[in-house]
Amino acid sequence: MNINDWINNRIKPEQYTEYLANGKDFINDELIEDKIRSNNAKDRRRFDEILAISKSIQTLSLDDTAFLLNVEDRDMLSEMRSTALAIKKKVYDNRIVTFAPIYLGSYCVNNCAYCGFKKDNSAVRRHILTEEEIVHEIEVLAGKIGHKRLIAVYGEHPKNDIDYMVNSIRAIYNVKVKTKNGYGQIRRVNVNAAPLAIENLKKLHEVGIGTYQVFQETYHHETYDKLHPKGTLKNDYKWRLYCMHRAFQAGIDDFGIGALFGLYDWKFEVMGLVAHALDLEKHVGIGPHTISFPRIEPAFNSPITQSSGHKVTDDDFLKLIVVLRLAVPYSGMIITARESEDIRSKSWLLGITQTDASTRIGVGGYSEKVTEQQDKGQQFLLGDTRSLTELIREFSSKGMITSFCTAGYRCGRTGECIMDLLRTGQEGKFCKLNAVLTFREWLDDFADEETKKMSEPLIEKEIEEVKMSNPGVFEQFISAYDKTKDGQRDLYF
Repeated sequence: MNINDWINNRIKPEQYTEYLANGKDFINDELIEDKIRSNNAKDRRRFDEILAISKSIQTLSLDDTAFLLNVEDRDMLSEMRSTALAIKKKVYDNRIVTFAPIYLGSYCVNNCAYCGFKKDNSAVRRHILTEEEIVHEIEVLAGKIGHKRLIAVYGEHPKNDIDYMVNSIRAIYNVKVKTKNGYGQIRRVNVNAAPLAIENLKKLHEVGIGTYQVFQETYHHETYDKLHPKGTLKNDYKWRLYCMHRAFQAGIDDFGIGALFGLYDWKFEVMGLVAHALDLEKHVGIGPHTISFPRIEPAFNSPITQSSGHKVTDDDFLKLIVVLRLAVPYSGMIITARESEDIRSKSWLLGITQTDASTRIGVGGYSEKVTEQQDKGQQFLLGDTRSLTELIREFSSKGMITSFCTAGYRCGRTGECIMDLLRTGQEGKFCKLNAVLTFREWLDDFADEETKKMSEPLIEKEIEEVKMSNPGVFEQFISAYDKTKDGQRDLYF
């Protein structure tokens, strides 16, 4: 099949029309703009009522979300921040999950105005990883750095179609590297890719992926149309918007949504994300497991990344994190190395649950001897290039445990099951047990003495908390912990 035939057979409108209402999707631009304008944030009684809904781990309405977006009072903002952190601890405990992105290729048929890998950027270096090169990447990620969880990033192109995706994921799972006390292996591959048809989504499900991510980029119809040229696959707004609905039909019940902040008004994008969560709850019974909110960053030969007209200030960015945590309180929240060290450090206390570390986003960037970012080989430039070890030290100094847990995916705690556990605060109990076990693994297999010394008191504190809050499982837990210290690996609850 040539590339034009591949493109022409990609989108299947009949796979999303069933979700439309009178031919329209669930994002009503005028309605959203009106709600942002009309919800005055000065009623203290309503403010308290909204926070009570968040504390009950229920998704906020669009009106309530708009109210929080418009809050300017310093005392109310402070209460929003403290409530966001309390909700995060209730739902996910005090852990931070770490992962790394791996870019499998830089080919793409689309021409997105903000992307360094757009089709017309002839100066960018194009490559797709071979199976041998994938193995070399994983040997570094799992064998030297110590990651257990990856997000595999694919462009939309015949060179990395569904067969390549499936084979590359299998290759990642098959790599096992000996470490000083155990072994390194990727236990869960999440996927960030273009929207797929149901039959191809089933193939991803069968190969054993974790979370499936597709970001809408911008929820504003006119802006979306302008940034994704007509005649390209990505121009079809609805095909992208309803991808998670299709994923659920295909058996994938763990999915992540996101928007690229800076393409349009940030308040509108927050409303779009909440509307997306609400529509998923309505149609498939569960919302997004994760929400991402990357800000636009400089990209090679993409001028709009420098002058989009909708730049999100640091203060507004930190505020939108808080509002999203309150609006979709059960969802995991991902901040990436796009952001600066300072902003990421401030975000830990606002409800963040996941972040990447030791990040390289060049194709083959982990196994190559690269010391600096290369704009011609990356989709965009990173803001924080700290190592996993450096982040772990920061987390430990703040009393947060680094978790490498992937147990939920393998125990069936996904979909409706995990949504129930998250809303009742029960998932956090599993999180604490598995965070301690996986952190013990990492410390023994990869940590230097300084990092170990910093982290041992935190481990002891976490064990004591398990003993006090979950005595019924403590004996079984401490047995698994002792076995892990003795060299057994991948024990989990």
